[in-house]
Amino acid sequence: MLDAKLETLLAVAEHRNFTRAAEALELTQPAVSHHILQLEKELGARLFKRGKGNFNLTPEGEIALRYARRLKAMEQKMRADISDRKRHLARIRVGITHTSESNLMTEILAKYASEKDNLNVTIITDTIKNLYGMLENYEIDIAVVESRRPGSSFTYRTLDNDCLLCVLDPAHRLAGRTSVTLNELKDEKLILRLPSSATRQLFEASLTSVGQSIEDFNVSIEVDNISTIKDLIRKGMGISVLPQSACMDELRKGKLVALPIENLNMVREISLVYNKDFARVDLLPDLVELYRANSGAKAAD
Repeated sequence: MLDAKLETLLAVAEHRNFTRAAEALELTQPAVSHHILQLEKELGARLFKRGKGNFNLTPEGEIALRYARRLKAMEQKMRADISDRKRHLARIRVGITHTSESNLMTEILAKYASEKDNLNVTIITDTIKNLYGMLENYEIDIAVVESRRPGSSFTYRTLDNDCLLCVLDPAHRLAGRTSVTLNELKDEKLILRLPSSATRQLFEASLTSVGQSIEDFNVSIEVDNISTIKDLIRKGMGISVLPQSACMDELRKGKLVALPIENLNMVREISLVYNKDFARVDLLPDLVELYRANSGAKAAD
């Protein structure tokens, strides 16, 4: 159902080459070129920068591609929803951040799917920025996020409140303290999330709020995977600043210690976020209840 010219745009943008796009679409190269020229004429804008060694989208092309992807995803979702309705099957695609992957969320989603008849849950892990993009393009139905996008048209439902803490090995010299100071933190080797992560950005913003800079700290290792960071902490490679929710199992078992950092209030909200036209909002109360029953969360809707 998607216009053939938009299908061609998607293929050319993916392959960055008319010939390879033609092969993928089972068309001739002139046909692909004709589709793009037609689309450019209809939109009144050049979509690609053409030149030797340069085959990139123009700013107008980026806009066209974004909407083409959205239309493609909506068509696929429409077909899937109609098929699922005939089979009396509910299907939801849930996007989670790497932080959520390390806390109870994956287990809770799996448990929820196992307890519900005719329900299929697909879990996709990505950065918070990419998850918001997937929501906009209807590639996922729900995302579990640790920060809200200002001024967005999405609907949010609070799951819990989380906080960032200093995480150490139980044998670390500071593990017996009730809190750590920023000066003490400066004396330690830090293993932190990547600068693009919401966790890292909250930590740096909190430092800035008290007149400090991440440049004043000894960041020895940067890792995107929280499980890897926790493993490195247990091996004595350093300490970290991580969400409490991502360490609950290790904290309960005494494998890690988590302490507040003096003068830093790094509390954030964990929320379900979805488009206003999400059709299966009836599933959300049960999902929220299951999350809170397993995590002990008491946050209000």
